[in-house]
Amino acid sequence: MIRSFLTVSTGTLASRLLGFARDSLIAALLGTGAVADAFLAAFQLVNVVRRLLSEGALNAALIPAWLRVRDRGGEAAAAAFAGRVLGMVSAALIAVSIVIALLMPLIITIIAPGFLGSSTLDLAVQNARLMLPYLAFAGPVTVLMGLLNAQGRFALTAFSPLLFNIALIASIAVLLVWHADATFAAWMLAATVGIAGLLQLLMLLSQRGARLATPLRLSFDKEMRAFFAKAVPGMIASSGPQWLMVAGAIIASATPSAVSWLYFANRLIELPLGIVGVAMGTVLVPELTRTVGSGDRDAGAHAESRALELATGLALPATLGLVVLAEPIVRLLFEHGAFGADDSIATSHALMWLALGLPAHVLIKALSPAFFARSDTMTPLLATAKGFVVAVALAVLLGHFFGATGIAASIAAGAWSSALSLLRKGATEFGFSIDAAARKRLPRIVLAALAMGALLWLTTGLVPSDSHSLVRFIALGLQIAAGIAVYGLLLQILDVASLREAVNALRRPS
Repeated sequence: MIRSFLTVSTGTLASRLLGFARDSLIAALLGTGAVADAFLAAFQLVNVVRRLLSEGALNAALIPAWLRVRDRGGEAAAAAFAGRVLGMVSAALIAVSIVIALLMPLIITIIAPGFLGSSTLDLAVQNARLMLPYLAFAGPVTVLMGLLNAQGRFALTAFSPLLFNIALIASIAVLLVWHADATFAAWMLAATVGIAGLLQLLMLLSQRGARLATPLRLSFDKEMRAFFAKAVPGMIASSGPQWLMVAGAIIASATPSAVSWLYFANRLIELPLGIVGVAMGTVLVPELTRTVGSGDRDAGAHAESRALELATGLALPATLGLVVLAEPIVRLLFEHGAFGADDSIATSHALMWLALGLPAHVLIKALSPAFFARSDTMTPLLATAKGFVVAVALAVLLGHFFGATGIAASIAAGAWSSALSLLRKGATEFGFSIDAAARKRLPRIVLAALAMGALLWLTTGLVPSDSHSLVRFIALGLQIAAGIAVYGLLLQILDVASLREAVNALRRPS
């Protein structure tokens, strides 16, 4: 499982790093004004759908169902089941795209009520409609990726999302060289989103992924109805972080540039969250489904324990690093072109509060598969809904007094509300079991992360903020490298992990 986890995490890391490059270029091209707010509100809507379907979310429903059909009826039955899922998902998303296109003004008004009565609303509607073709491609892409993951073929699905960012980066580079008008540039970027979805689909089809879902059929029989009854709540629950950002954007839309500040701050949260969260959904769900089906409690405890260790070991140092280094990271990545110094300060303040919710997001990703493996998608859905309500309620209050920073704190509080709900429910329903090794290692991981955070804090301010960007880049790189080195050394000293264990995990078959 560790090898599969690292494969998916590596692909996600590469995608997120390209995402940083993309967003840095978007910041330079569009800045944080009305055009940027309109584009990013529309892009956030597409991102919710993207995460709703892809990046491990559909695995929560598709993989357990596919494995049950295969175990019961064999490969042919599983392919026929997958063909019906692929046909229904594709047809449904085409229909949904048409309906959304017609209702787009209403949808944008709901997710960004602050745009009402301004030209920003029209710009957001235009951008969102240009992005809609992505939905039609996202359906079959997601089903094919889920089927490959169910068979333990993680490499292709881990790296195919790179095409999305590569296409957008190429488009932005052309627009920057062309010195395109901001409004026109936003339209071109929006149109590129749909093209990026097509590239992902072509890549999967070129690898004969369609053979996993044959024959292709439209059918809404009892089996399909049962599947979608489980799938829809599971997909919504798996996209909890994106729904919380939507909650924040609803309130932030009333404040100029606040949508942009929150968007760019959240992009930095999505790097560690993506590495851990996507791998959890992709690897842990099939692993736990097999152990629950076989009734092997020891194997289930082992899978949950290793997942919790990996999640904590990656999320906690990332949280501390983002809190301590928020401003230098934001300035280095985004303060170019139309993105100014004031934007960097506002974005970094939002980032510090969003980062405090990162452990909660990762905890949700670690806990949810235990419910999904038992075909319980409603409990994570209700926890996500509770977090959404908490985030909106607090954002109305805190946003009024503290602006984007208060909204960011509300989003973090919503994440913790969801995580605690899952923890209480899981402990009551079936009990989360972690083994003795995890109980010994987890406190030591926390200690090592705190020591790393202290090192980063002590080294902040050594390089003046007005230094040349190259100097700041080198200094920040050295800080991060030193933090990682100290953290890794402490993990070894505290007998949590060693280089030999990591190498053996990579060599071990997944």
